Amino acid sequence: MKVRVLGCSGAIAQGCRTTSFLLDGHILIDAGTGVGDLTLAEMRHIDHVLLTHAHLDHVAALPLMLDAVSSLRSTPVRVYALHATIAALQAHIFNNVIWPDFSCIPSAAAPLLAYTALETGQVLQLAGLNIEVLPAIHTVPAVGYAVRGRTGWWAFSGDTGPNPAFWQRINQLPLAMLVIEIAFGNHESALAQRSLHLSPHTLAQELAQLAPGRHCPIYITHTKPSETELILEEVRSFDAITPNGQAAPHDIRWLQAGDAFDL
Repeated sequence: MKVRVLGCSGAIAQGCRTTSFLLDGHILIDAGTGVGDLTLAEMRHIDHVLLTHAHLDHVAALPLMLDAVSSLRSTPVRVYALHATIAALQAHIFNNVIWPDFSCIPSAAAPLLAYTALETGQVLQLAGLNIEVLPAIHTVPAVGYAVRGRTGWWAFSGDTGPNPAFWQRINQLPLAMLVIEIAFGNHESALAQRSLHLSPHTLAQELAQLAPGRHCPIYITHTKPSETELILEEVRSFDAITPNGQAAPHDIRWLQAGDAFDL
């Protein structure tokens, strides 16, 4: 499985794209602004879009992508998401006010957009990949995803606050790579708590839930461009010492748009 990072920022700025991952050329995990860096030929081959939640930084490029490929496809792009996420898209984006309702264009019988509702814990088989829907805890209904590759599972937390159920499942999977969010620095820990995001301090507490001997690269995503350097230093500080005072075993790295991984 090839994972291509189209966007992994919590906001836009020059060189920064919001969350989107392309798997094997046919599956998007989230549809943030990074999708806009794909060519038309690449976009037309995307058959499946799996959304973590309805916030704009994770869905912003979906309506524009559908418009771009509308004359190039003869089958619908299928969007997979929680019931609440689908309802939000229908009410607030594909509502014939903000954007056309592509679920009935060019016709209700042959639309460009089709929805499939998901539930946490569900396992899908799409384009030859096994994909599991993971729990997330956010200000709106949300999920993460785990995808099985040749060398192990690629897991993505999505946007989430502290989430014991996520770690319970992660500890059962042979991980090849974990992608997890940090949205705020420690000086905004109250805002992170209120908005159900992680900060370096809470990430340290979350990583303490990894079972002993669980080693894989851990990639940080979703930082705001103005906060990235500060958060990087705070992560380095906490990862030097674990809560029990011993050297930390974590292999923490920084995700960047344009990264590609073969798993």
